[in-house]
Amino acid sequence: MSMSGLPFDDFRALLRELPGPDTHALVAAKERNAQLTKPAGSLGRLEEIAMWLAAWSGRSPAVTRPLVAIFAGNHGVTRHGVTPYPTSVTQQMVENFAAGGAAINQICVTNDLGLKIFDLALDYPTGDITCEPALSERDCAATMAFGMEAIAGGTDLLCVGEMGIGNTTIAAAINLALYGGTAEEWTGPGTGSEGEVMARKIAAVKAAVEFHKDHLSDPFEIMRRLGGREIAAIAGAILAARVQRIPVLIDGYVATAAAALLKAITPSALDHCLIGHVSGEPGHLAAVEKLGKTPLLALGMRLGEGTGAALAAGIVKAAAACHSGMATFEAAGVDTSTSPRTSH
Repeated sequence: MSMSGLPFDDFRALLRELPGPDTHALVAAKERNAQLTKPAGSLGRLEEIAMWLAAWSGRSPAVTRPLVAIFAGNHGVTRHGVTPYPTSVTQQMVENFAAGGAAINQICVTNDLGLKIFDLALDYPTGDITCEPALSERDCAATMAFGMEAIAGGTDLLCVGEMGIGNTTIAAAINLALYGGTAEEWTGPGTGSEGEVMARKIAAVKAAVEFHKDHLSDPFEIMRRLGGREIAAIAGAILAARVQRIPVLIDGYVATAAAALLKAITPSALDHCLIGHVSGEPGHLAAVEKLGKTPLLALGMRLGEGTGAALAAGIVKAAAACHSGMATFEAAGVDTSTSPRTSH
């Protein structure tokens, strides 16, 4: 799939040379976990999460600078009436995030998470994917690079989310291109599409994949032809996090579609990622299963904004706190000589 000289070459090289887990940190975390004042395995996935944090951060499990990054973009496909809301709502919601009035703001306050919002040229929607590529190769690569730089301020747990009227249409098209099936299987209500709006949405997904069908063997081409700026930026942020040893929580349907493109290029590309939640969008569970992941939460949410990942961040923080803060049997003076440390 290599296309020498194209803007994607640097990303292809990065994806061929991804760092693996830190085995020393993982072994140390497992040894401490075996000594904590609890039956072995009794904290279930919290123990798995702590080990995941150690492996992909390269240190004892800790979350001290968590960040929610929201990437906002607009889409030319909305001209087909695939959503009941105008694209102007994307900008209005970005302003709402900045003012502290959205759901994600409340969750970030509750879980003590940092929040950054990235406006990705909202005045310039991407191309209409039913009849042209969403982005040029150069623009798509530049947006991936921007996403990589978005975490430059530093974090030790990245939650990726998005905002963009029409972007569940984009996610459905990406999944159809990656996995096959039917447009109906991958297309859901998004912001409330039903009736004729839903019919137009399904038709747009079908038309887009049909129009680009001769160019969809390369995930980078899927990204630039069917994706959007928030898709490219999220992919870039996830890739940068891997290089910098930052564990990642992926949000809903759209963020999962962005992540899936990386896994389609390199099967291990998402090993440093967990899925924060399975959304109420019908195609999301199927998409998550394609990634071989088990979501942390299932609350029927489909808001986007990084809300599911931000909620899951509270669980990840709790897992780290239990690992670091619990006493060992020796420190607590608990006698285990006559009782095996097994789960109950």
